Amino acid sequence: MLPLMSQPALEGTAQAAPGRWSALSRLAVAVVLAMAPWFSAAAVLPQLRAAWVLTDAAASWLTLAVQLGFVAGAVLSAALNLADRVPPRRLILAGALLAAGANLGLLVAGGPVAAGVLRALTGAALALVYPPALKAMSAWFRTGRGVALGVMVGALTLGSALPHLVNGLGGANWRGVILTTSLLAALGGLIAARVGEGPHRFPPAVFRPAQAWRILRSRGVGLATLGYLGHMWELYAMWAWFAAFFGGVLTAGGLTDSGRGAAYATFAVVGVGALGCYAGGVLGDRWGRTRLTALAMGLSGGCALVLAAFSHAAPPVVLALSLFWGFWIIADSAQFSTIVSEVADPAYVGTALTAQLALGFTLTAASIALVPVLVRAGGWSLAFTVLAVGPLLGVVAMRRLARAPEAARIAGGRG
Repeated sequence: MLPLMSQPALEGTAQAAPGRWSALSRLAVAVVLAMAPWFSAAAVLPQLRAAWVLTDAAASWLTLAVQLGFVAGAVLSAALNLADRVPPRRLILAGALLAAGANLGLLVAGGPVAAGVLRALTGAALALVYPPALKAMSAWFRTGRGVALGVMVGALTLGSALPHLVNGLGGANWRGVILTTSLLAALGGLIAARVGEGPHRFPPAVFRPAQAWRILRSRGVGLATLGYLGHMWELYAMWAWFAAFFGGVLTAGGLTDSGRGAAYATFAVVGVGALGCYAGGVLGDRWGRTRLTALAMGLSGGCALVLAAFSHAAPPVVLALSLFWGFWIIADSAQFSTIVSEVADPAYVGTALTAQLALGFTLTAASIALVPVLVRAGGWSLAFTVLAVGPLLGVVAMRRLARAPEAARIAGGRG
């Protein structure tokens, strides 16, 4: 194993780890399977509405509960430095099995209260899957790390889109979906447990509960996290509400089966982000991550503003703009994590990643809840305008990071 060096030195001297692409493919598959319970309730929400006579508020709670549970789990994990004190594959296995068990509990929940608690527990368990997986893959890649993490996030993006395809095809027996996603999660954990540790391991950490706060206060991680927050303000709110928005566009355009058309369109708009993640990884490694993230957020925020002006246009026009938005809205996502892996204290990279994700998902809960309020107050034009504020502020943070000394440690000195 190579001795610990600064990031620029490593970029210039490290040899590609044998088997790294095999490890990436296996871990990407493992994480998508392990994260399946996150999307399970979304896939069968129409059936749950009918079975449990859910109100709009109760249905929204089932969606937000996973986000909030993930935040709680991530905060606890960061405080305990779990991602830096426990081997990633063991954490992923434990999180996947716990998520599978909580997800199975929906079969006997009987109503929204118990289901909401189980969804929160599912989200908390998945906080042991996603951040450690990003750290684990960072140990396999020193050069090409942006592409590697882009592939990981791209796979998750495609998984996020699949529930909309299920709904477009007419759904399925909700109990079968819950059972299947639970089994997939357990399988994902078992696959991850068989992925060995990469050769570029981070140094061991000691238990320091306040380390997450100290890391976030450092300039490099702090600016990267501010950029990430601008990105997250827009991302999950767009994903959560696009089907409702485009369903209205189709209805206004005279389409009778607007629900199915909106489901297919949402699958395409969210799913195209998987290509965006790969492209973002390639460009981040070649151009520099601060430049790529600023470009992606500028284009994404610009798309939101253009759609605010054209929200009543013909469906083909709106869909074309939305596909462009869907590509760029996620293209930068993995690069924020990659930056943290390059500039944070090497012994606490896992803690830094977990803390960054906790803050980001906390913000998503607020923006998801805000969108329907804005739509009632001023329509989709107002909602998209407010969503655009986040990425445009994120551009400012990343331009500041590009001028900071820490930029020399990002993407082999490309910033």
